[in-house]
Amino acid sequence: MTAESRSTRAADLELIKLTKRYGGGATAVDAIDLRIKAGAYCCLLGPSGCGKTSTLRMIAGHESVTDGDILLGPRNITILPTAQRGTAMMFQSYALFPHLSALDNVAFSLKMAGVDKATRHKRAHQLLELVDMTPYADRKPGQLSGGQQQRVALARALIVEPRVLLLDEPLSALDPFLRIRMRAELKRWQLELGFTFIHVTHSQEEAMALSDQVVVMNHGRIEQVGSPHEIFDTPATEFVARFLGGHNVIATPTGKIALRADRTRLSRAQPTGEPIAARVRAVEYQGTYVQLALHHEHIPDLTATLPEADYYAAPIAPGEAVFVSWATADARPLPAS
Repeated sequence: MTAESRSTRAADLELIKLTKRYGGGATAVDAIDLRIKAGAYCCLLGPSGCGKTSTLRMIAGHESVTDGDILLGPRNITILPTAQRGTAMMFQSYALFPHLSALDNVAFSLKMAGVDKATRHKRAHQLLELVDMTPYADRKPGQLSGGQQQRVALARALIVEPRVLLLDEPLSALDPFLRIRMRAELKRWQLELGFTFIHVTHSQEEAMALSDQVVVMNHGRIEQVGSPHEIFDTPATEFVARFLGGHNVIATPTGKIALRADRTRLSRAQPTGEPIAARVRAVEYQGTYVQLALHHEHIPDLTATLPEADYYAAPIAPGEAVFVSWATADARPLPAS
């Protein structure tokens, strides 16, 4: 697809009071509003059961909508059949047909649409080339590695030229090394193709590395929407700060704050102001930085992250008493729980 044709197909996706309730009154998605710009890489991030996969499946048409609307550009696609929505979904399990070759798996949607064999195979070969799978076109899924199967599944989703590509935990089945490699390739493909990617994940690291827009979900609702930098640097709620990790949530005389662990200062001598007295519980060397777990009776999971050079200039051992302080500008106020 040319850049010009992609631009004419570009369209924002908007969710309006989107709701999903299951039998027994359980609410999986609770009247969420969200706009995803055309061509963005958006990650729906949250713990298991937060509603992110139900949201993705409603966009795809694999789950019915209880209430609300889904708009793709000017079209209301809420009740349209899956094939008419302009979306394509890449499933967590990849869902490849075991008896078909990689080529025929990729071409399958065009076969169902009545496209002749020569035309659909030509297009399938183009997409296998895009994902570096041309040498494996004749292999069946059982003869492919997990990463290779993922590439075939991606090519199969792309063959219908969707406006929006939906990815459900696409990297969860891969080993850590391959996950990092495929993460980079997903971002590259998204930039080259110009499609909107909506990617469900429970991995904070994955969302930060891939997305232009992060949507943090909890109990069927949206806690915060923003760029990775905005979400991490200025968490809007206590849940966001704790779920992202790398933050301390501290109750001060003037209210609750989120403080990044790498902005948390430690000293043996009591500094000016109102520092917190704590004790070092554990020290973990992480290469470029050292993470210290601290014990405080009223602040759970208190941590400090120090650059490697700073720590080894004046090492602090487990059991030592320290004072915790921070710059006023680094304290992000949080609303009351």
